Amino acid sequence: MNNKKLSLAGAFCLVWLLFPLWTFADPLRSFDSLFPQIGDSRKTEIFSEGGYIESYGKNEPLRIVPAPGSGITILDDLMKKKPSYLAESLVVVPYAGRELSKLDAYNALGKIRDLKGRLYRSHSKGAVPLFEDATRISGERQTAGAIPDPAPAHTVPQTETIYLRLKDANFGNSFYKGEMALVKNGLSYTMTNFRSITYLLLPVIKEGKFTAQLYFEPIEEGVLIYSIAGSDISDFYASKIDMASALAKRLAVIISWAAAGIPSLN
Repeated sequence: MNNKKLSLAGAFCLVWLLFPLWTFADPLRSFDSLFPQIGDSRKTEIFSEGGYIESYGKNEPLRIVPAPGSGITILDDLMKKKPSYLAESLVVVPYAGRELSKLDAYNALGKIRDLKGRLYRSHSKGAVPLFEDATRISGERQTAGAIPDPAPAHTVPQTETIYLRLKDANFGNSFYKGEMALVKNGLSYTMTNFRSITYLLLPVIKEGKFTAQLYFEPIEEGVLIYSIAGSDISDFYASKIDMASALAKRLAVIISWAAAGIPSLN
């Protein structure tokens, strides 16, 4: 009898502990609830493998804006920096076999070495690797060595900061800080250069003046990846470099890397 009472008490405690998770778990949101103003032709592009991507020069308006009240704030966060050039991207990675989660997105972002060799299209050279090398480094003052990517995680930390060295085909070694944070419905990831990006040994983009903001959310239709990249560059260098195109190509490579790491595309 005592054992039966203990078993019932244990079962009651388990139900009591899990009840909040069952009751208050957020249901998956739909694409149309997050981006209700997008037409069918653009939606087809967004649900294709490459997704939608576009870049803009000074004072050009963005075309992809989340619904008010969606809680997706990466656009607001980036625009506070008042970048001169912008690129935006939106893609939905469809489910294949099972629903995916924030953990799948987090583990995709952990595969830094997979950025190496991803192709972009150059007007003069055709399809060539954008990043000739890609690795984690220890920190802003320890950029020479390399540290391996971790094994896939079983849980997502609330926040995380890592440091990267990317050998850019055009700009040489570039150094970035990656900051991940769990948010209410998804996961945000920010890449910012912590050293100036140079071209022909001259600083083209100053420290902190390039930012790529990524937002991942499992939705009814798949994993949504919404991204904004922005940078500042002087008028002198802007006359010599198509910065809007360069920004879009880099964002496209980053998005394709993140999407390829999600299990349904493996």
